[in-house]
Amino acid sequence: MTKKYLSVAFAYVGVIVGAGLASGQDLLQYFLAFGAKGLIGIVALGVLNVIFGVVALQLGSYFRSDNHDEVFERITHPVLRRVIDVVLIFSAFTMGFVMLAGAGANLQQQFGVPTWAGSLLCALLVILTAFLDFDRIMNVIGVFTPIIMIAIAVLATYSLVTPHAGIAELNAAARNVTPALPNLWLATINYFALCVVGGIAMAFVLGGSILRIGEARRAGRIGGLLIALVLGADALALYLNVDRIWDVNVPALEIARSIHPLFAFGYTLVIFALIYNTAFSLFYSTARRFSGGSISRMRLVLVGVVAAGYAASFMGFKKLIGIMYPVIGWLGVVLLIILAVGWLRERSAVLREENLRRKLIRVQVRKHADDLEYTEADRAEARTLAQASVVDGAELRREADSIAEQIVATQDDAVAYVRTQLPVDEELVAERIAEASPDSTESK
Repeated sequence: MTKKYLSVAFAYVGVIVGAGLASGQDLLQYFLAFGAKGLIGIVALGVLNVIFGVVALQLGSYFRSDNHDEVFERITHPVLRRVIDVVLIFSAFTMGFVMLAGAGANLQQQFGVPTWAGSLLCALLVILTAFLDFDRIMNVIGVFTPIIMIAIAVLATYSLVTPHAGIAELNAAARNVTPALPNLWLATINYFALCVVGGIAMAFVLGGSILRIGEARRAGRIGGLLIALVLGADALALYLNVDRIWDVNVPALEIARSIHPLFAFGYTLVIFALIYNTAFSLFYSTARRFSGGSISRMRLVLVGVVAAGYAASFMGFKKLIGIMYPVIGWLGVVLLIILAVGWLRERSAVLREENLRRKLIRVQVRKHADDLEYTEADRAEARTLAQASVVDGAELRREADSIAEQIVATQDDAVAYVRTQLPVDEELVAERIAEASPDSTESK
């Protein structure tokens, strides 16, 4: 069996870990401006990201979403859905041009490249990536995740083993940073909401690429945990060096320079890659929203929004984070409340659907296993299960059949595999079928 959930988890990390986090500017303004106690906020933020990853990817898988509007259409009132749609489009576009500004600031600080040129290079890469197919796009987004984890681990280790100022001196230096918000807990909530706003659209799309809801949940848990580890290591490195990096555009790069010029060179490229990752995810999810399912239209829209974002990026990276991020964060708090209510309402339905899909895969395994008989009763059961699903039944059967075929091809004992890896609560399956029966149609 392929481990698709791992590629989705890494792609999800690539979406959330963007310019501000990899550069250190986000964490500096939101958390380390409060000194050592800001690290407590980082721990809370890590836990919240694990929870969000699990919820968002599961909902995306449950609805097999192609864009964020497909999920919010099902979990909230039409008026609120329109408000959310506007907020997410505005926020994705705004954060997208902040990413482009970050690309310019990063290359300018390390290489002296004009900021407009660095931003333009990132914008062109975003446009070119849109012409790949989705599986390749997902791999591109996730490919730099292990690299940034290693790079930040090096920053944190170096900061721990080399001499640094005492806590009192570090706290005094941290007070030179203008905090994004006046209170640590408000800053934690606001920044988490900012992560949600920036990541939810692409998280739904990533979750929607996974048929098995359990795999989506696993991807969200792993991705959220990796983000928490990156946050903790990055924040620790920044805090231990805050007395000398508090006033630079890309503070993490300043630490990298202290290690070795070659490491600083490599870290610059990693930051740029993550900026590009996040910029692409933001602009891509926005373009998908207006594409109507058409790939060619999506690409055309993406070119337009990236061009507009490039023009807006000339306001400057550090200034944009200080001004725009808190505003987007508060909009995100409203989104968080709606998402939490929707999840609480849907979670039992998600569990029923998860068991239904497992049961369908188990039935389809009989079709491909040489030592099992696939009867007319099995075929009728597969049809009933597909019709009872919340998503398109024909597409569900095709994908379940593909997964079943893969299980039979890769497992020595397919029956034992599905019994242990795809347990089914028959009562929940029966509830889902009974729930759907009045609305089921042969067209599904």
